[in-house]
Amino acid sequence: MDDQAALPVHALCLITDHYPHALGAVLGGSAATGRVTPTSDLDLVVLLPNSDTGGREVIRHEGRLAELFLHTLADVPAVFEQDRARRRGTVLFLYDQGLPVLDPHGHVPRIQKQARAVLASGPPPLTPDEWERGRYLLTCFMDDLIDTPSSDRYEQLSLADFTLREATHLLTAHHGAWTGIGKWLPRRLLSADPVRGRALLEGHRAVAERADPAPLTAAVERTLELLGGPLREGYVLRGGLRPNR
Repeated sequence: MDDQAALPVHALCLITDHYPHALGAVLGGSAATGRVTPTSDLDLVVLLPNSDTGGREVIRHEGRLAELFLHTLADVPAVFEQDRARRRGTVLFLYDQGLPVLDPHGHVPRIQKQARAVLASGPPPLTPDEWERGRYLLTCFMDDLIDTPSSDRYEQLSLADFTLREATHLLTAHHGAWTGIGKWLPRRLLSADPVRGRALLEGHRAVAERADPAPLTAAVERTLELLGGPLREGYVLRGGLRPNR
């Protein structure tokens, strides 16, 4: 049995050892999508009885790390709503794309159906204040990136990272699409907008490889054109003191 095929068995053994009272378990992430590597951890959603307590736990089982997303049956609606509000849908996607490895009472298919319905509805739209703040931040990052000399590589690379993140946040929101962090940022970005998303990623790469901010700046300007353009003077934040960045 190859490593990919052995992972559901490994996951089931983990659940049996650590949560023998579990009502269900779903193996997600790279282990479920065929992108696993020898050092990939296991992403597992574990459904617990209502008498238990949810949370998040990282353990090592038989040499492999596993990240466990724990919640009770009664907590499912609240967990899904919280996940939706964060706009990343981490647990929702684990249920949607994951492989059931334990389901003694038939709960998992019903919960997977609920997760898919939430994913189909999309993340919540940004509020007008969130749109304005996002445009302002992205404009600031872009301007700072333009003004930073290529000799200041630490600052240039940091600004390129923040520029890409904010542009991704706004562009995915514009399309009503889910966003992501880490390795999921480029995946969600390209899924939401293959053309503009690739331009942003190639622009970020140009900064990293050639210290050239021009392609990323151009990609950001095209993104801002969709959202009302850059926002500088005229931006107002009310309701208390908060840092601008």
